[in-house]
Amino acid sequence: MISVSTAHWYAWIAAFLWPFLRILGLIVAEPVLGNSNVPTAVKVGLAVLITLVLAPVLPPMPPVEPASAAGVLIGVKELLIGFAMGFAVRIAQTAIEAAGQLVGLQMGLGFAVFFDPQTSAQTAVMGQYFGLFAILTFLSIDGPGLVVAALAQSFTVLPITLQPPAAGGFRLLVEWGGEIFRAGLTIALPVVAALLIANAAIGILTRAAPQLNIFAVGFPITLAVGFFGLWLAVPLIGPSIGRLFEQALLIALQVSERFAQPVH
Repeated sequence: MISVSTAHWYAWIAAFLWPFLRILGLIVAEPVLGNSNVPTAVKVGLAVLITLVLAPVLPPMPPVEPASAAGVLIGVKELLIGFAMGFAVRIAQTAIEAAGQLVGLQMGLGFAVFFDPQTSAQTAVMGQYFGLFAILTFLSIDGPGLVVAALAQSFTVLPITLQPPAAGGFRLLVEWGGEIFRAGLTIALPVVAALLIANAAIGILTRAAPQLNIFAVGFPITLAVGFFGLWLAVPLIGPSIGRLFEQALLIALQVSERFAQPVH
């Protein structure tokens, strides 16, 4: 006769619950699957499915009851780790959207905004364009599959333990946040440079012919130069976005590695 004790039930629940919380945190924070347009039931169902696949091959869980104070702390820690890893990928998405907003501002489309359900705020139309382009590029490089692979590897470099996360992971995440400005400017630089040249030419033309209506002539010219520059720069922007997302996945894995380092 097979007997199942309470300890066995706790061990089975812990083997599913704690990995589920890390996976759910990453899915919620990740830019594609965590999009507000994706139903909550889909996010939870996907987290359950990934957990069922990964749970049998994960390292042993600590002998702690999930309902105890230590078990709750482990659950909060795992949720925080998942959020941090997903946030590292989302920073890359934000950098690309910042590049689009910079281009739109230089083109004179700073007034062209609409409500973005993802951020619950008014967003520039060019930022949304770059954001959609980034999502398509992320899908084209099998971004969701790479996220799951990095997530599975994180359980090896950072097993589920009672040890609190080290501060090095948070420090790396803050340093990676500065990439929003550097990467955004790098991606937008070809179009922005063309627009600066166009604005300089318009300024010289205005000085040569003061009677020229700069508002009637300059806006159509900057729009035309901006769209033409985007058309020329798209083949260069695509690979740059792909490399940025690949770097973001490496940073997400390095964040989990830094969390595993002992606190000094």
